[in-house]
Amino acid sequence: MQHTLHAYLLKLVFSCLFILSASMVQAQEAVNSANREIVFRAVHVVPMDKEQVLQNQDVVVKDGKITALGSTGKVKYGKGALVVDAKGKYLMPGLAEMHAHVPPVDDLEPMKEVVRLFALKGVTTIRGMLGHPRHLELRSMIEKGELLSPRFYTSGPSFNGGSVKSPEQGAEMVRQQKQAGYDFLKLHPGLTPETFGAIAKAAKAEDIPFAGHVSYEVGVWRAIEAGYATIDHLDGFVESLIPNLESIPEQEAGLFAMFISDQADASRIPKLVSALREKNIWVVPTQALAERWIAADKAPEQLRKSPEMIYMNPKTLDSWVATKQKYMAHPQYDPAAIDRYMQLRRKLIYECQKNGVGLLLGSDAPQVFNVPGFSTHQELEYLVDAGLTPYEALQTGTINVGKFYNRPDLGVLKAGAVADLILVAGNPLENIRETQNIEGVLVGKQWLPKAYIDQELKKLEKR
Repeated sequence: MQHTLHAYLLKLVFSCLFILSASMVQAQEAVNSANREIVFRAVHVVPMDKEQVLQNQDVVVKDGKITALGSTGKVKYGKGALVVDAKGKYLMPGLAEMHAHVPPVDDLEPMKEVVRLFALKGVTTIRGMLGHPRHLELRSMIEKGELLSPRFYTSGPSFNGGSVKSPEQGAEMVRQQKQAGYDFLKLHPGLTPETFGAIAKAAKAEDIPFAGHVSYEVGVWRAIEAGYATIDHLDGFVESLIPNLESIPEQEAGLFAMFISDQADASRIPKLVSALREKNIWVVPTQALAERWIAADKAPEQLRKSPEMIYMNPKTLDSWVATKQKYMAHPQYDPAAIDRYMQLRRKLIYECQKNGVGLLLGSDAPQVFNVPGFSTHQELEYLVDAGLTPYEALQTGTINVGKFYNRPDLGVLKAGAVADLILVAGNPLENIRETQNIEGVLVGKQWLPKAYIDQELKKLEKR
């Protein structure tokens, strides 16, 4: 009898170890909601259609859609569902990075690495702001579910002073990019009023949106009148506040007018934000780019030591350090004046928000000291620093994105919506930094638990 009991207990121990081992393996694997229901049990829901938290909910996901949501214990789901114990945690829509850069190169591997990094950090939609023909191939692979990636909207190759030498050439490029199947056109500096006018006219005729920079000679008023989909970086905003701008050469103004901002007349801001609102021009501030590249309070070597820089190639970091050092060594670079410039940018962001201009989340990653995924969360902090509430900041990367793309199923957490989700440890409506305390991500039908995210991030380390 004793021998039999001993054998039974031994068998029980081995069974428990096997079950524990199996569950640990499962915890480190992605689960596809196309094959299996996923249930977040007893979770606090941040739906983002209004400023509220729905306490103790069960949320059911199947095949990339939220199929049910309701009080814990009241929602039905199948026996084979993967049940995620989310008690005390918060479930929110995934974030969008509306000014992303996917490497514009012939090799797909660096592209896959960048989109994977975004996905692992809870970025479930990206808008690629410097296109390449192979981005169309990448987008197709993503749509087929072949890659772990956010959904991908891509521009074509850049329209700028180098690529567009005449109005006719600009119009022809528009037609070619529309025909190729890009989602929108990306405008860079160097366009003249004539080439810009031809591009805008052709884009309207072809029904393809255009977005990005505002060329110095074009100016923000022409840009607004022409109907940009988004103006990014607040480009042209500070310039529009400066009297007699036409007498200041572009090279003296500096990047985004950083060297002449002390001449800005803040009483002109209401006219600017009113025009943006009335013409329905969305704004992607990319404040993280300004705060980390331009601002004087962060030394380049200090930024290089930020923990997330481990995911960037050391040569890239060398380049970023050199770029910032070059700006700080410029004869016109005055730290006190740059600080006032940063304050003006924050004021412009706040005034846009306060006056009903649509803001979208974007940080310009990977770009100077902005690491894909990580900087999207940092951008949220900078928006709060500019005066937005955490809820208003979160809107820019969730429900506002759905409105921008005319997709009411995107950027919200409700039955029938796309299941782009982030599970976080604390309430992001109370503390915006909670978006960084990720417990899991649901992106492109794939549930990524924290253990899986950690192991995959480890593989992406560069040093």
